[in-house]
Amino acid sequence: MRIRFTLNGRRVEVDAPPHITLLELLRNYLRTTGVKRGCETGECGACTILMDGKPVNSCLILAPMAEGAEIVTVEGLAEDGRLHPIQEAFIEENALQCGYCTPGFLITAKALLDRVPEPSVELIKDALTGNICRCGAYRMIISAVLRASEKMRTTSASQG
Repeated sequence: MRIRFTLNGRRVEVDAPPHITLLELLRNYLRTTGVKRGCETGECGACTILMDGKPVNSCLILAPMAEGAEIVTVEGLAEDGRLHPIQEAFIEENALQCGYCTPGFLITAKALLDRVPEPSVELIKDALTGNICRCGAYRMIISAVLRASEKMRTTSASQG
C-alpha cells in the first residue's frame, strides 16, 4: 500500500504493508532511527513522535493512519544545522544519561512547550508521565524542560 505524508518537513511516499505500525515504517522503511523501539505497548514513550502537532506513540498506530499527516521525529527538531533549544537544554542540564528515552522526552517536551510556553513543574511532570527513563534522570529532565522554556521565550522575544 502507498502511504503519503510529511516527515520532518518533506513529503514522502512509501510502499508498505498495511498491517505494520508507524514505528516500523519510520525505522525500517524510512531509516528514521531516532524513533526508538521500546515496549511496543505504548507504555514507555521511547517511540513518541508528533503527528499533526500532538505527541503519539508510533508503536500504537498502524502505518496507513499516517496518510496525509504531518509527522515530526527527533531528527526534525534541529534547523539549519542548529540544535533546537530543547536539545540544547537537555545537553546543558545533563538530562541524557543513556539516551535511549531522550528522543521521546524531547518530542513530548516540544509538544508541551508549543502548547504552554511557560509551564509549571507540575504541568511538566504531568505532560511527561507517558515517558519512562530507566536511568532515573527525571530531575534533570524537568530542569531541561524549564531551561528550554526560558530559551524559547528569550529567542521569541529577541526575534519579535
